[in-house]
Amino acid sequence: MSKSSQKKPDTKAGHSPDDVKTSRPRKRNGASKAADKKVVSSSQDVSPKASDESFVKSPAPSTEEINPQKPAPVTDMEVHHHPRLDHNPKPWKEYLLEGFMIFVAVMMGFIAENIREEITNNEHTRQLTSQLVTDLKADTVHLNEIYEEEKKIMRSNDSLFSLLSQPLKTADMLRIQKAIIGSHNLWPFHPSAGAVSAIKNELHLKQFSESHIIKYISAYEAHTELVRTVQDIALQYQRNFLDPFLRYHFTPDNLNAAFYHSSPLTAQMRNLNQENLTQLRADMVLIRINTKELIDDNRKLKADAVSMLEYVVKQYNLDEK
Repeated sequence: MSKSSQKKPDTKAGHSPDDVKTSRPRKRNGASKAADKKVVSSSQDVSPKASDESFVKSPAPSTEEINPQKPAPVTDMEVHHHPRLDHNPKPWKEYLLEGFMIFVAVMMGFIAENIREEITNNEHTRQLTSQLVTDLKADTVHLNEIYEEEKKIMRSNDSLFSLLSQPLKTADMLRIQKAIIGSHNLWPFHPSAGAVSAIKNELHLKQFSESHIIKYISAYEAHTELVRTVQDIALQYQRNFLDPFLRYHFTPDNLNAAFYHSSPLTAQMRNLNQENLTQLRADMVLIRINTKELIDDNRKLKADAVSMLEYVVKQYNLDEK
């Protein structure tokens, strides 16, 4: 056979020339052929009956062995159907009755809420007014104490004004020093404003808005502010008129004894002339006027406190005790 008659390897079916070469049968030796004959003869010795028995003895695996998990039992789903209701129109009287009942229920709730609020407001009002009565009583006691002390100051002012009219040579220096120390006093008033401030914040309550309590509070606060103003003037007069005289003309021992009561006063003074006494007497005129104003304002403020106290006790039925 010539070279041209030899067939070329097939490469169209996706086989490469190398694959074609490897697929060619190889020459087998004698031992391989003998082994093949032995296998064929042994397979021919098996009878059809023996093969059937072996087939029967090895049964096919069941579905339980293939799928060991048992499927969940199928249950019927319960479906709830709403009953079919036939709504017949109600008579108009029933609608009217239902509306009336709703109206009554709303009104009863509104009335109950108003009653509850009224009780709460009454209790709150009673607490505030009771505290106001307590504060006013404390203020009147304090004002009376201040009034007694201011009267002593006024007596010292009058005494000093009279003593300073004497000539320097015959002036009683011991009494002048005692009168100056007695005039160098101040008793400020600080009202108890807790209840008043709380009531002013609750004036929207009917118990307060429909009363005259705000009028009494306004008058009381106005006179309190006036007293504070006069007290500030008294303090200013002390610093401008009395303090310089104490520093320039009292001896250190007498000045220390005057405020700390460490030793009795003596009649000794220093750097003093007639003009100093005359100037202090002129200053005492202003001090006496201011002291008298303090006393008058104290009585007015106490009268306001008593008037408001009596009104609150009567208006809100409180026990004055």
